[in-house]
Amino acid sequence: MTEKHIVLEDIDPVVFYGVGNSHLQMLKALFPKLRIMARDNVLRILGDEEQMAAFEEAAERMRMHVVRFNALKEEDIIDIVGGKRTRDEVPDGVICYTTGGRPIRARSENQQRLVDAYNANDMVFAVGPAGTGKTYLSIALAVRALKEKTAKKIILSRPAVEAGEKLGFLPGDMKDKIDPYLQPLYDALEDMLPQVKLQDMMEKHQIQIAPLAFMRGRTLSDAVVILDEAQNTTPAQIRMFLTRMGWNTKMIITGDTSQIDLPHSQRSGLIEALHILNNVEGIGVVNLTQSDIVRHKLVTRIVNAYEAYDNERINKD
Repeated sequence: MTEKHIVLEDIDPVVFYGVGNSHLQMLKALFPKLRIMARDNVLRILGDEEQMAAFEEAAERMRMHVVRFNALKEEDIIDIVGGKRTRDEVPDGVICYTTGGRPIRARSENQQRLVDAYNANDMVFAVGPAGTGKTYLSIALAVRALKEKTAKKIILSRPAVEAGEKLGFLPGDMKDKIDPYLQPLYDALEDMLPQVKLQDMMEKHQIQIAPLAFMRGRTLSDAVVILDEAQNTTPAQIRMFLTRMGWNTKMIITGDTSQIDLPHSQRSGLIEALHILNNVEGIGVVNLTQSDIVRHKLVTRIVNAYEAYDNERINKD
């Protein structure tokens, strides 16, 4: 009797095994000459050597299907075991898939410009109001790079600038104080990577989330690096961040120049960087507008109302 172990790398085994191990039970029925046991991300197979070879091939195709699409259906398993062709390639325009199997793609012309700018440049500035998908799309592009192994890690950063609250009065240690500022980044990652896989990647430092202050002195190579809420950086901070760029690295800098939380006497590093770097070769700049907002329709109305109010105040002054 032959015995082999198959390690399910780069996926959440729960997706592979199915709810209540339903996929595993199906595989046992499809391969009756094999004894199939699962523990964590390892499959232990005993039985007929010929059927085991067929199972190994099917298991690898199933694993790759989960890597690409973050989902596995019973009909996919039947097609794979039966030797039929499944959707092996991600359709054009799809960046990656959510943990629920929903495709993530650009949903407006300017969002597509952001994707194109990322593909064509090593550094991209994405500037626009809340809800235009700047952060979400950027993280989707980074997750795709990690899955396709064009990058070894994702580094996500934000300046820890208070919007009314004081950092020192938040409870807990430094990590507890900083985490609220980074929560939007966690939210996007959790939408695209299974919880178990995300936790494993963070423990292995394949995904790093850190405040901007922790970037000083580092050289960031073989990575996709995203600086979110860059409008709240000072000129010195963003200059420090941009010069961290190493070999085989892409940077995406996102921000909303209408939501600057710096003291009134302090200049925004993002605005200064856009002025200085606007015509530098290899740097793309994408401006998103209210028409790109993909949140609730009220968000567009709120942004428009505040913009009209700001313009009215400027004209009065």
